[in-house]
Amino acid sequence: MAPMPPWVILSGYVAGAVLRGLMVGAIVLVIAMFFTKVRIPHPLITLSTVLLGATIFSLAGFVNAVYAKKFDDIAIVPTFILTPLTYLGGVFYSVNLLPEFWANASHANPILYMVNAFRYGLLGVSDVPLGLSYAVMIGFVVVLSWLGLMLLKRGVGLRS
Repeated sequence: MAPMPPWVILSGYVAGAVLRGLMVGAIVLVIAMFFTKVRIPHPLITLSTVLLGATIFSLAGFVNAVYAKKFDDIAIVPTFILTPLTYLGGVFYSVNLLPEFWANASHANPILYMVNAFRYGLLGVSDVPLGLSYAVMIGFVVVLSWLGLMLLKRGVGLRS
C-alpha cells in the first residue's frame, strides 16, 4: 500500500462516493424535470444539504464496508437500519402529524434532520429549525469522519 496518511485515503473514498451520489441525483433531477416544473426557492440550502447528506452516507458506507466480512454483509445496514429510519424520518409525511409521543421519538432519528433541511431548501417549509438540522448533519460528518480515520489507523478490516 502506498504510504499515504489515513485522511487522504478516507477523503478519496468519500469524494468518490459523494461524486457518484451527485451524479445519480442530477440524473434523477433531469428526469423529474420532464414530468414537473422544479422550483428551488433556497438553492444554497438545497445544495449544501445534498452535499452534507451525501458526505454522511458515504462516510457511513465506508464504516459499514470496513466491518463487512463478505459482500453480502454490506446490505445488512441499508436493509435493516437505513430503510426503516428513512420511512420513519418524515420523508412521506410531516412529523407534526404524528401523536406527541411518536413525534418526540422521531426527533431521535438523524435522517429526520436531513430530510427537513432538504425539504426547506425545496419547499421552504420544515418541521425542525434549520440551524438544528445543520448542527446534526455537521455533527454526524465529524463523528463519522473521526470513526473512519480511527478504523483506517488501526487497520480494522484492512489487515489480515
